[in-house]
Parts: sequence; C-alpha cells; structure tokens
Amino acid sequence: MYKGEVGTLASKYSVSLEKIINEFGLETIYLPCDASELSITSQEVNRPGLILAGNDKYFDPARVQYLGFSEFEFIKSMEKQQQLESIERLFSKQPSVVIITRSLEPLDGMIECAKKYQVPVIRTAEATSASMSTLIYFLGTALAPRITRHGVLVEVYGEGVLIVGDSGVGKSETAIELIKRGHRLIADDAVEIRKASAKTLVGSAPDNIRHFIELRGIGIINARRLFGMGAVKMTEKINMVIQLEPWDSSKVYDRMGLDNEYITIMDVKIPLTVVPVKPGRNLAVIIECAAMNNRQKKMGYNAARELLHHLGMDEGYEPKAHEVDIWQNY
Repeated sequence: MYKGEVGTLASKYSVSLEKIINEFGLETIYLPCDASELSITSQEVNRPGLILAGNDKYFDPARVQYLGFSEFEFIKSMEKQQQLESIERLFSKQPSVVIITRSLEPLDGMIECAKKYQVPVIRTAEATSASMSTLIYFLGTALAPRITRHGVLVEVYGEGVLIVGDSGVGKSETAIELIKRGHRLIADDAVEIRKASAKTLVGSAPDNIRHFIELRGIGIINARRLFGMGAVKMTEKINMVIQLEPWDSSKVYDRMGLDNEYITIMDVKIPLTVVPVKPGRNLAVIIECAAMNNRQKKMGYNAARELLHHLGMDEGYEPKAHEVDIWQNY
C-alpha cells in the first residue's frame, strides 16, 4: 500500500571549490579568484579524452574535469602545435575546474590557457580512479536534491528511523527515551532529507539546530552535551518511517503485518509503519521492535507469514475478522 507523495525535488545546489580543496587536501596550482567564490554545481565528473581528440559535441563544462596519465600521454603523442590546440580546446570551454592527478606537472601551455580562460587548476597525489570515486560520492551527497520535513530522525539498531506526526504527539519525548536506551539522534524537529541516489535517502539536521531537542515543559536541551558524543550522529540513511497518531477507537489498525505499507519521499519508496499513541504504550520499545522487524523483512523473514504457515494457511488467504482475533490470542 502506498501513502501520498511527500515533498518535491528541490532546485540545484552548489558546493564551493574551497570546501572541496579542504576536504581532500588538494594542491592549488592556479585560481582566477578566491576558492570560496568558485562553486561546483554538477555531481558528474569527466575525463576529457574526446574533447582533447577534437570532439566537443557533448562536452559539459559544469563537470569537474580530470587529467591523469592517460590524458597526459595522449597529448604528448601529438605534434607540439597539436598539443597546444588540444589543451586550448579544453580550456576554452571554461570547465568549472581541472584536477591533475598523481602530482603530474602541468604540460606546456596548460597554465597559460588556464589564466587566459580563467579556469581553476588543482592537483592531487591520488590516482585518477581513486580520486574520482571519492569526489563523486562527496558531490553526490553535497549536491543531492533535498527537502526539509518536520519530524525526528534517529538511528535504532543501525536502522535510520524517521518519526513523523502532528505537533505534540510525542516525537521528541520518544527520541529522548530512545537515546536513553542507547540509540542515536540525528535530527529533531526539522530533518533535511537528501536524495543520495535513485533508491537512497539520507537525513541530517540543519547546522543551526543540530543536536538540539525541544521538550515541552522543559525547553531546549543539547543532546550531545547532555548524553555525550555517543548519543548523536551527523547523518543516517532513512530505512523506514514511523507515523505517530492519536489512538482512534473507530479506526481499524493493522494487527497482522502481512502487507507492507510505503510512503514515497522524492520518488523513493520507504516502508511505513503507523503507530497509534495512547497512555500506557511504550513508544520507544515499540519503535525498537519496528526497526528490528523491518530489518528482518529486508532479510526475507515475515513473522505473520510464518504464523500462517504454522496454521496451515497459504499466503494468499484473506483472514476473516474473527480469525484475526483467534490468531492474536494463539
């Protein structure tokens, strides 16, 4: 079963070249201005072999361009005039940045072209493939489409659990109880959700409210300072959504768990569990069980289906109301 779509894809984001240089310890060879003023907007990277050979039909200047052994040797195989033309062809497209790998020395005419077309050139000691893979992962997270959702994100037994519900239903209080039981807080009140891949959502807290929790009647607390570094985490993949709602005696809640419900967030399908809230229910323990049960289902085990098997009923059987009551007391 599917619930409604939550959120829409956000506009493009950017990351400063300064942050990339600091993150990976890159060496600056030439910058047309301060690195903090230069930005990268594409998650893609490229090895510009085609444009060096003369084909620039599908060249995307927004991508980070990598020059390694292969590109250098290809350029060196040309006549001197062709080398200069090939290098100028690349830099004239004004790519966002050119990264030289393996600490290679820039070829003749390269820095002159960089200055002429105002193209940043930086260098790394890493091999090309290794540098590309780490940068792709970094850019995939930093530039991912994102939305901000009201809720609480916690890590429970290694599962990222997004707790949602109306204000005052008990999300933050449940998060505190989970922290006391050894689990970790990622975000309270506002959860920034990034679409890291076609099937993966990653949640984090906005920088200005990270580690803070609002408890009605007490006020604002800092979970990291109150419970220690082991009680918090910067980011976590969202594996399931728990929706808390006030108990409605007229509503029929799922008591078997045969079928999975899902919610769609930014075109990614996430398992959803609706938990009714009423006095006496220990929500922290219920969420712990839900997290472990979700992990079991991902591993191919479904307790409700096993019970049907023990009772001699196939999986396609539709239980009647009185049979559900019998199974509950089995």
